[in-house]
Amino acid sequence: MKRLESLDALRGFDMLFIMGGATLFAAIAACFPESGFWTAFGEQMEHVDWEGLQHHDTIFPLFLFIAGCSFPFSLAAQQEHGKTQKEIVSKIIRRGLTLVVLGLIYNGLLNFNFATARFCSVLARIGLGWMFAALIYTRVKDFKKVAGIIAAILIGYWLIMAFVPAPGAPADADIFSIEGSIACWIDRVILGAHSYRPDYDPEGLISTIPAIGTALMGMLSGAYLKNSTEDGTRKAITLAIAGVIMALVGWGWGFFFPIIKALWTSSFVCAVAGYSLIMLALFYYIIDVRGWRGWDKFFVVIGMNSITIYLAQAFIPFTQISRNVFGGLASLFPENWAAVVIYAGYIAVCWLFLYFLYKKKVFLKV
Repeated sequence: MKRLESLDALRGFDMLFIMGGATLFAAIAACFPESGFWTAFGEQMEHVDWEGLQHHDTIFPLFLFIAGCSFPFSLAAQQEHGKTQKEIVSKIIRRGLTLVVLGLIYNGLLNFNFATARFCSVLARIGLGWMFAALIYTRVKDFKKVAGIIAAILIGYWLIMAFVPAPGAPADADIFSIEGSIACWIDRVILGAHSYRPDYDPEGLISTIPAIGTALMGMLSGAYLKNSTEDGTRKAITLAIAGVIMALVGWGWGFFFPIIKALWTSSFVCAVAGYSLIMLALFYYIIDVRGWRGWDKFFVVIGMNSITIYLAQAFIPFTQISRNVFGGLASLFPENWAAVVIYAGYIAVCWLFLYFLYKKKVFLKV
């Protein structure tokens, strides 16, 4: 089966928010301080403080979901090229561990501040979550069995989090709070100074376990798109219905196990899987079923080099380049709108950098 352009476009849409899109939209919202709509819109470009869900909380899990969705296609291609099971497993492990190392570099490993260097990272969460999910998928494959494994992971994580409090936590501490959560306690004890925050790490240790479920849900979705004999419209409808169901499951589960991104709670996994499935259905239907392409080129360019731009932002001074190129134009506007010009310029510079790589067919593959 040929590469699904919709997956690259959806990945690019998702990465746009990391590539400065969220900051740009928040800056636009700030230009309309009296508007209730724009105030609410701007709030969606930020993470919730702890419990709840806003759009900015969906970016990370959607990326992991898409990584999972792509794997059945990649696996089939490797098998068609005669790769042995041992070679496939070796590549999975190598890719997962490479992302962990890239995450360490992104966190400043090369500064040699080993006493306080952060161990966990977004890339490590993606690498480990995807790696363990891929190892499970290559071994099991059967849809019902994989679904059962996902259920076991999410329910097991819920039981641990709900019935194992943090040692020494105050008697009145909520078991899903920073003080009462066993996950946060483990991060404090094991990671210590290597944690993102003194009290917990949002990409912590045991919260990586439910992230495996996120990647596996993506793999089941990708397998459905690849293997189902149904027509494209039917597939899109099925994915959308599944998305609504998962969103409702996440919402309902949230009454017992709150939706908390920092803990990657099981309700969060289900709720964001619902969003991911609906977005996948939408992009797949528009691009691959209806064939309405062209408009998506902007996103495809980003999506095909997503890891590149994530890492590049830590090493290339895109902000300074934007100020050098667009600073004069920005000076013609009031302060709030000047910020919009600079942030839009930032995205333009990043995109042109990726477009150059795209035209030269240079893609960072891990």
